[in-house]
Amino acid sequence: MENIWIHDSSVVDDQGERPYLEPYLVPDARSAVIVLPGGGYEFRADHEGEPVAKWLNDNQISAFVLQYRLSPRHRSTPLEDGQAAIRHVRANAAEYGLDPSRIGILGFSAGGHLAAMTGTVFANRETELLNGLHREISSRPDLMILCYPVITMNDYGHEGSRLSLIGSDAPLEIVTGASAEQQVTPLTPPTFIWHASDDDLVPVQNSLRMAMALEEHGVPFELHVYEHGGHGAGLALDHPVMGDWTKRCIAWLHRQGW
Repeated sequence: MENIWIHDSSVVDDQGERPYLEPYLVPDARSAVIVLPGGGYEFRADHEGEPVAKWLNDNQISAFVLQYRLSPRHRSTPLEDGQAAIRHVRANAAEYGLDPSRIGILGFSAGGHLAAMTGTVFANRETELLNGLHREISSRPDLMILCYPVITMNDYGHEGSRLSLIGSDAPLEIVTGASAEQQVTPLTPPTFIWHASDDDLVPVQNSLRMAMALEEHGVPFELHVYEHGGHGAGLALDHPVMGDWTKRCIAWLHRQGW
């Protein structure tokens, strides 16, 4: 299946590229997860895209890799892409053979920040369907999977992501608005989080803060913190301990009814 544009041709990034979805559909799968690779909002890490989609496919879950806009002129740009991706897949679920109430989001590092923001800041908006009709569709994902995510733009945040997204001298209201743990509400979807405690690029405090915010608002979550593993491992298939996150995540997905 060809790549899917999620905005009209006027919506481009600073390099003139349009955001799009790469589909990885499984026949008879009713659930789908939108995958957001990391890269500090400066690039998109290949090992956190297609291999993750194929892992989901191996577990009978369809996937879409979102190639969101980078180094945005406006801090809302990536979030607009995340929201548009959810709306597109949900609006056209019937054409993709999916259940519109089983559309999740998964992100790594800065992609984890985008996933967390998409899962906490959402609204209904009119969306064009594949048949040309329009319908009001929610951008709320039905669950989130956050992998060594950037969460906060405050202390313990990732400086590179902050610089790319909001700049070094953003006022407090912008910093707060771009900190996902500050956006959690009781409507935030169930969440699976994992991180390594020795991550020296995106400190584990990011995941801990998100977990605390979810607990405070009564949102179901599962958190796994590994002693060793660093940052950017992706599927971590060769790691003797951290590599079990994929099994734990699939078990959690099954408990969500996926």
